[in-house]
Amino acid sequence: MHPKASKLSLRNVSQCGVIVREHLCLEVGTAHQCPGPKRQALRERAPSAGNASNMTPLYQTKYCRFLTLAALGFAIVVNLASGSFEARAQVDRDRQDSRTSHSRDGMTPEAREMVELASVVVCKERLVDPKGSVPIDDMQGRPSLPVQSPEAVAGAQRAQRLLPIARQLVVLSLRQLARDNSLDRSRVNKIRIERAISRVEAVKNIRPDVDSRDNASVFLRNPHTIIFGTIFLAGLPSDEGIISVLAHELVHIGDGGQDSLSLLFRSLGNRASQLTGLKINGQRAEELTCDLIGMLVARDYVSRTPSYEPLPRRISRSLEHNCVDQDEGDDDHLSPRSTIRALLALSPAFSRELVYGR
Repeated sequence: MHPKASKLSLRNVSQCGVIVREHLCLEVGTAHQCPGPKRQALRERAPSAGNASNMTPLYQTKYCRFLTLAALGFAIVVNLASGSFEARAQVDRDRQDSRTSHSRDGMTPEAREMVELASVVVCKERLVDPKGSVPIDDMQGRPSLPVQSPEAVAGAQRAQRLLPIARQLVVLSLRQLARDNSLDRSRVNKIRIERAISRVEAVKNIRPDVDSRDNASVFLRNPHTIIFGTIFLAGLPSDEGIISVLAHELVHIGDGGQDSLSLLFRSLGNRASQLTGLKINGQRAEELTCDLIGMLVARDYVSRTPSYEPLPRRISRSLEHNCVDQDEGDDDHLSPRSTIRALLALSPAFSRELVYGR
């Protein structure tokens, strides 16, 4: 189990399931379920042997010529039709490939190497950083932590303090990603983005919770509060680690029960699929987009709060909780280390900063 933040509203999960199925039906239907023409086999009844023997040579000649012309015409029609159907099928296959093929638009060998180097930097920094995040598989094995424990109290206070700046930076990130993915060109999309932003700006509270353990979550029936497991609060001792998770949860709230950000999730999921060759759609695309915005928000926060700490160390903190030993994913999440690689693939500039320190 991959204990990442997700919307834990049963109503919302049900809605997402329906939307995913409808989306898949629409895409698959375009390429594979378009009703093909019904081919009727032409069956010419040949004359009986007795009738054939009584035909005059002239009638037999005309009859044979008629059969020959009919057969030739039928062959021409079939060839033209099959060629047309094959051409149409090829176009459909090409369109489908443009949506699902990951080899044509994948990363160059140099870009792939940069991603690998950057992912190594993230996990090496965690080992030497006094404020390094605890990997989530390590958090899973820890005993429950009371709400009043010093680590949980400090984490909750840190999250509450950072919530206002997290809201502000998530709004900026959503608008920038909408522009980058051409989602701000229609009035309908703009309205959906603004509704998501309104929900983000309405979040005011952090609530620590023992039972949530190593997770953070939001409930759409109470969209003004982010719930943090006490183990998770204690396992993220840095501002950068906490603000990345805050941003992740704010994006879930922004999406809401109306799936206001579904087009953004789909666009970034498709792009990540093309770059990595991994299947990233549905809830996986939503979780990855939330992680991406968390990473970008943490990077923006670092720019706004300069310090003497090395840049790679500070920006690594938004990803360090994914440096697991047990690298397992599920239907809704990529595995933690695959998440790191997918995020770095989507942000080459972030990868270069990790590797080169500037």
